[in-house]
Amino acid sequence: MKETLATKFLPCIDWLGSYNARTFSDDLIAAVIVTIMLVPQSLAYALLAGVPAEVGLYASILPLVLYTVFGSSRTLAVGPVAVASLMTASSIGNLGLETQAQYLQAAMILAMLSGMFLLLLGLLRFGFLANFLSHPVVSGFITASGIIIALSQVRHILGIPGEGDNLPDLLISMSSNLSTINFYTLPVGIFVLVFLFASRLWLKKGLIKMGTADFTAGIITKSAPVIAVIITILWAGLSGLGEQGVALVGAIPPGLPVLALPDFDLFLVKELLVPAILISVIGYVESVSVGKTLAAKRRQKINQNQELIGLGTANIASAFSGAFPVTGGFSRSVVNFDAGAQTPAAGLFTAIGIAVATLTLTDYLALLPKATLAATIIVAVLGLVDFSILKKTWYYSKNDFIAVAATIIVTLLAGVEIGVSVGVVASLVLHLYKTSRPHIAEVGEIKGTKHFRNVKRHKVETSPYILSLRVDESLYFANASFLEDEIFRNLAEHKKLRHIILMCTAVNEIDISALEVLESVNEILKEQQIGFHLSEVKGPVMDHLEHTDFLSELNGQVFLSQYQAVQTLLLEETLLSL
Repeated sequence: MKETLATKFLPCIDWLGSYNARTFSDDLIAAVIVTIMLVPQSLAYALLAGVPAEVGLYASILPLVLYTVFGSSRTLAVGPVAVASLMTASSIGNLGLETQAQYLQAAMILAMLSGMFLLLLGLLRFGFLANFLSHPVVSGFITASGIIIALSQVRHILGIPGEGDNLPDLLISMSSNLSTINFYTLPVGIFVLVFLFASRLWLKKGLIKMGTADFTAGIITKSAPVIAVIITILWAGLSGLGEQGVALVGAIPPGLPVLALPDFDLFLVKELLVPAILISVIGYVESVSVGKTLAAKRRQKINQNQELIGLGTANIASAFSGAFPVTGGFSRSVVNFDAGAQTPAAGLFTAIGIAVATLTLTDYLALLPKATLAATIIVAVLGLVDFSILKKTWYYSKNDFIAVAATIIVTLLAGVEIGVSVGVVASLVLHLYKTSRPHIAEVGEIKGTKHFRNVKRHKVETSPYILSLRVDESLYFANASFLEDEIFRNLAEHKKLRHIILMCTAVNEIDISALEVLESVNEILKEQQIGFHLSEVKGPVMDHLEHTDFLSELNGQVFLSQYQAVQTLLLEETLLSL
């Protein structure tokens, strides 16, 4: 379908035009599976975010509806996720709020600010910003966050108090309360942990060996958290765990969320603005990464700008629903994809499923031990922990290793907000550092060809009178001086030089600072009667140079190819020697 203004901002129009009974069936089956997975996850991530359990369900209804309308990914599943929930708790926990109502208002404001920020970026077409946060740094941050999340839930398994949003604080807080372990809570948590880990490792294989179809075995395996929820609810109800001091979810207000704007307290807005931006950036990068990966498997594509709008409207909807920030979840999206979802309508059907659960299951969920939710979170987030990124970056790029290691260490020791800030800064600093010292190679002609290669890597022919330098980076303010230093260093080493050729194959841009450096180099070389030439200058770069005096003042020529430049200058040297 040809893209129009309507389909550009409302991608749902595109897929609705070809929607049929088969697509409906596929989306409905996927929605049932994701709903089964999402009910315990929503409750668990509400616990992680520090809000009442029902708020997790609220965050899984209206946001999914809005993403269905505005999102560009066919299979991304939006809702509460571990990292955003942790960042929510970390952002609000230090504000000194006294009541649960104030805390919830802060969470709503955080969702609203995040949504407005994402929506604004989408309308301004700033989707390219996702490229400025490197994948290794994001992986490092998520790994560290996964460790903090898992450790923070151990207190619920042990039934002890504990607080903190970084490793030292959590360890000190919990270790000082080990004497108060609740030995009625501990068996519940250990049972759920063992059950969920065993289900992940062996349940599907065992079911298939017993003759169960692969698809059915997969559904049962993905339903393991729900099975754990049912078992522990029965356990709590029949054994009176609540009377033994076991923390339960407690009474959940029946009914759907009441839509309302959060109370915009200026103090809270000021304190939560930066955290909202950080949550938005991390959530967006994670969502786009997952969305791109899944879309590529079906030869589809996502629109990064439209994803900003989709996630922005989803977060605004979450704020209206009395909930906290949401984004696209990795594990949930993979399940949605594997279950056969064809369009975002699967998200709409999932929202309906969660709404039904909110209306019908609250009395039963009140008996759910918090240890069950904590174990669910631990099993889910440990899958996010990936220390292999340290090994990969160590062998491939020491600069990336430093950025990843710094992000992990700072996040663990100082918390997620400072950690993600360090990650963002590290990504930008490393980019500037690498581009400020571009690879500059002296090149020569491979005998019998018209190809020029690095003299240190290939057997090539050069002339003592001609120096050819290839710059493998665009020229801008940060690396212009480095190029100048390289030219003059080579000038000092090659005493017979009469010509310097700057091979511009990889130069996509020359900014005004770099142009001024080239003009200065040109003047100095002119004084020493050394020709300064350019070769293989790209069209857009040439267009900009033609609007300056540089070409008319150039102490040399601009050649179409490096081969032409060398042959012309060699001929001139031959004629001069006669």
